[in-house]
Amino acid sequence: MNTLLLILMVGGLAVFSHLFGSRLALRKAGPNPSILHSLPGYHGVYVALWCGVPALILIVLWLAFEPMIVHTLVLGSLPETLLHNPDGSPLDEARVRLMMSDIGNVAKGNISSSTDPEILAAARYQVGLENNAFWSLTVLSISLALAGAAWGLRSISPVLRARNQVEQIMRVFMILCSTVAIATTIGIVLSLLFESYRFFTLVPLHEFLFGISWSPQMALRPDQVGSSGAFGAVPLFAGTALIGGIALLVAVPIGLLSAIYMSEYANPKFRAFAKPALEILAGIPTVVYGFFAALTVAPAIRNAGEALGLDVSSESALAAGVVMGIMIIPFVSSLSDDVISAVPQSMREGSLGLGATKSETIRRVVFPAALPGIVGGILLAASRAIGETMIVVMAAGLAANLTANPFEAVTTVTVQIVTLLIGDQEFDSPKTLAAFALGLVLFCITLVLNIVALHVVRKYREQYD
Repeated sequence: MNTLLLILMVGGLAVFSHLFGSRLALRKAGPNPSILHSLPGYHGVYVALWCGVPALILIVLWLAFEPMIVHTLVLGSLPETLLHNPDGSPLDEARVRLMMSDIGNVAKGNISSSTDPEILAAARYQVGLENNAFWSLTVLSISLALAGAAWGLRSISPVLRARNQVEQIMRVFMILCSTVAIATTIGIVLSLLFESYRFFTLVPLHEFLFGISWSPQMALRPDQVGSSGAFGAVPLFAGTALIGGIALLVAVPIGLLSAIYMSEYANPKFRAFAKPALEILAGIPTVVYGFFAALTVAPAIRNAGEALGLDVSSESALAAGVVMGIMIIPFVSSLSDDVISAVPQSMREGSLGLGATKSETIRRVVFPAALPGIVGGILLAASRAIGETMIVVMAAGLAANLTANPFEAVTTVTVQIVTLLIGDQEFDSPKTLAAFALGLVLFCITLVLNIVALHVVRKYREQYD
């Protein structure tokens, strides 16, 4: 029996409570259900909430505090000989964590590096505490669920304002959800700002934003030669802009023209087939696109360049940008199609009635009316292109070259963030903290794109609302 099964049991009790509550409300209403203030379903939900919510709150709080309490009890049960060095000094924090990790591994049945009888005894004590805690949680949560269901059933009457109370609870729940989303956003921004501030205390801001050399490797020892670190991020910004620009040059015309055709010219049967087929591109994993770029597109571009006498790298920005553009076509096409289809038919008929042709109607009436949504789709595609990693790694490489030549290897900001955070890292060196500074730059770019999109939407909505 595990925690998931316990949650399912509480959920099952809530479902049965809903059924009993609905039937009890009808029974108390007698032959005239209209005397009920709220529908029977609201009474059922009222009882189900009393049954499930307190028990689930107890489970969440228990799971949040139980590991800390068990850790404290197990640590307090250890003999003093384990907590002190042979010279009598207390163990440092790292040694204590290692010892508690061994105890946890033994308790879970994993392989442990310790065979000390005292460690084994502590592991058995931890297993006993965890078992007792789980069964205590089971008894308390089931009892609380049954007590809540009984209270809810007892409260049911024709005059009970069940609908008002249920809607109030749902309103509080939605407020909590929105608060969690807002708090998460604030936490992300603050973490980026704090870690970026630490980075900029080690590396000057102007060097990061305007430096043209990127080599984040740092010396690990004072006597190590080289690897002093260079954190000029201009090559990363240039590579991101180059690949993203190529991707948009591929995706925007194809996606927009396909959306116009499907919404204005295609017959319904073709549209019903073509739109889902086009949207399949959005569901293909990016690693598959990466393989396609590395094994098919990049060799084809290199061979074509050699045939024309051009020097084309085996990993190029053009290969990554073209494949990335193919990947983001559905973001432009699908959203633009939906927005164009939503333009009122009366606007088309009015234009045609004044003598405009179909193409003129699309260019002068439909397209301007749908422009806010089209801009939103393009910005979404741009954000997707800026944040892509796998295709760039497999098709464009990791070289931080400052170039505008699409036939050379480049890298992007997101690829370098992943590279900097691979493996066990200590967040006290410029190499690791540079990832947060790059993330802050991406955040600012996305914010600017959103502001531009809102400006365009407001401008044209004032004209067509």
